[in-house]
Amino acid sequence: METRGVLIRLLRPADIAAAMRLKEAAGWNQTEQDWANLLELEPQGCFALEVDGVLASTTTVTCYGHELAWIGMVLTAPEYRGRGFARRLMEHALEYLAQRGVAWIKLDATDMGRPLYLKLGFEDEAPIERWALEAAPRLESPPAAEFLFDPVLDREAFGADRRAVIQRLRRWEAVALPGRGYAMGRPGSKAFYFGPCVCRDKEAARTLLVCLLSRHPGQPVFWDILPRNQAALRLAQEFGFQPRRRLVRMVRPGSSEAPPLAHNDALVYGIAGFEYG
Repeated sequence: METRGVLIRLLRPADIAAAMRLKEAAGWNQTEQDWANLLELEPQGCFALEVDGVLASTTTVTCYGHELAWIGMVLTAPEYRGRGFARRLMEHALEYLAQRGVAWIKLDATDMGRPLYLKLGFEDEAPIERWALEAAPRLESPPAAEFLFDPVLDREAFGADRRAVIQRLRRWEAVALPGRGYAMGRPGSKAFYFGPCVCRDKEAARTLLVCLLSRHPGQPVFWDILPRNQAALRLAQEFGFQPRRRLVRMVRPGSSEAPPLAHNDALVYGIAGFEYG
């Protein structure tokens, strides 16, 4: 799509450096590798809007089969805001998902983005909060098994099959307690990121949290939590995390015949990231 120097096209690996500048302007935590992951997962679903050859806006899509898709990295450079670029990319992404036949679409909305998403048919589902720890304490790592992904548990928690995402995120740090849950962590540009974490009980989540925090003493840590899981909030408070940001998880059906999408937030002790869900 091209109008007076404005071009909507696929986001490419060659755009990552420019996309990082948009991310830095927003103060977000993603790294170049995070952008690369998104492009690997959905190369036909990550979009760029450029103005006279300059990257001005981005939007990414991650599809979990035909059941669910997640929209993320909705960014516009400060000098291009207020010109409707985010809306144009969102409409482009929604058209792509309609062609894919995805039943449900979700995203985690900032205060700035939420009014646009409401206009595009999204509805509030639940609040979501970022908690931050200035410096991870020195901890002795408890025993935890090598990572073993439980797709049944994860589907019960998340509502869709996200094995492809998990396979990429496990490249960094991943630990598990067989039959009880798993947790992952990865580097960020501002802080170590704890998540996703899916567990059947708080004590399992505590063990896995300590296991990962013990590897990063003195480092800042981010942890994104669904407040519906009160056990996760209490755990964050216990370890000295403080609330930093509050967003809204939003949802939109991909069609009028979308079947119900079941998920269990009580099992979600940490999301995979605002860009993944």
